[in-house]
Amino acid sequence: QVQLQESGPGLVKPSQTLSLTCTVSGGSITTSKYFWSWIRQPPGKGLEWMGGIQYDGSTYYSPSLKSRTSISRDTSRNQFSLQLNSMTPEDTAVYYCARSIAGHADFSSWGRGTQVTVSS
Repeated sequence: QVQLQESGPGLVKPSQTLSLTCTVSGGSITTSKYFWSWIRQPPGKGLEWMGGIQYDGSTYYSPSLKSRTSISRDTSRNQFSLQLNSMTPEDTAVYYCARSIAGHADFSSWGRGTQVTVSS
């Protein structure tokens, strides 16, 4: 059973860069057919897909966040990471990492989520 765990700072100042890491256990991020995503949920709002990285290293981003987002991976540690630049209070949210089948939007495995607050 694959497990995902987010880690990173809980508090970020405006204009700073957020860096989050998702550590995967019970399965390899390079296993063919899987896609690894970052998803967030601001308070009182729905889930927002931010972007992700495919088993072959290809990256895909939400058009609305593409200019500020970078997703990478460390295959030796079985981790993938999110960087979100120029943070504002509107980026305050619970951030999740999740796995799906490449080409499909049904996320079968999720991390527990990590709260990120943007405040000075």
